[in-house]
Amino acid sequence: MQTIIISPLVSHRLCLARAVPCNRLLNNHHRAPPSIRLSNHRSTTSLRLFSSAGSLCVCKSDAEYFAKAAASRDSEMATEDVQDPRIAKIASSIRVIPDFPKPGIMFQDITTLLLDTEAFKDTIALFVDRYKDKGISVVAGVEARGFIFGPPIALAIGAKFVPMRKPKKLPGKVISEEYSLEYGTDTIEMHVGAVEPGERAIIIDDLIATGGTLAAAIRLLERVGVKIVECACVIELPELKGKEKLGETSLFVLVKSAA
Repeated sequence: MQTIIISPLVSHRLCLARAVPCNRLLNNHHRAPPSIRLSNHRSTTSLRLFSSAGSLCVCKSDAEYFAKAAASRDSEMATEDVQDPRIAKIASSIRVIPDFPKPGIMFQDITTLLLDTEAFKDTIALFVDRYKDKGISVVAGVEARGFIFGPPIALAIGAKFVPMRKPKKLPGKVISEEYSLEYGTDTIEMHVGAVEPGERAIIIDDLIATGGTLAAAIRLLERVGVKIVECACVIELPELKGKEKLGETSLFVLVKSAA
């Protein structure tokens, strides 16, 4: 399974697939900027970046490095672009609320992103840029916030939107898939006939945490013969290791944040 992340953390920590060469520090004119850590399996490089008008600043050598890295990838899908100024804007528009809905939870609140018309538009555009012209005919949105991001993506790439809902929410005949929670189980459902065998689909949600819901959505679609191209989320909480539950299905996220 491949995981692609193209943005800084909401908490100002950035994790990339490889160490980034940088031959100088970027300085804030007024105060010391937050430290951002760049790491991979082999090495770790620390540097300081600062944000100006919501954009992430990198040095020229970084731009050359990432351009070459992107060009060399053999994946047919679009690759990460950590220098895209839209990413910093999206990350900064997501509000983190501590101790909600219960103590110890750092809630990733996307309602503030939705209030920012530029950040919301850019979020949709990044997904559309990635999935257009890839033969995708199904955008499956996971209840409930997958219903926010899924439909505009589907319209833009010429695909149908398929809602994947909790039990007893869909009026017609359904096919269902059960998955485990920390205490007990839950179920995700889809209308019978919403998809056809052989169709290519992406699964959209706002966030991946433990990964149980996305894994159930994958199993449900694969049961009826759909090819899952990728799962896509705005935010990932990597400490919860949800991507491990997705098996061979790749995961694409914009913002990586602390749980």
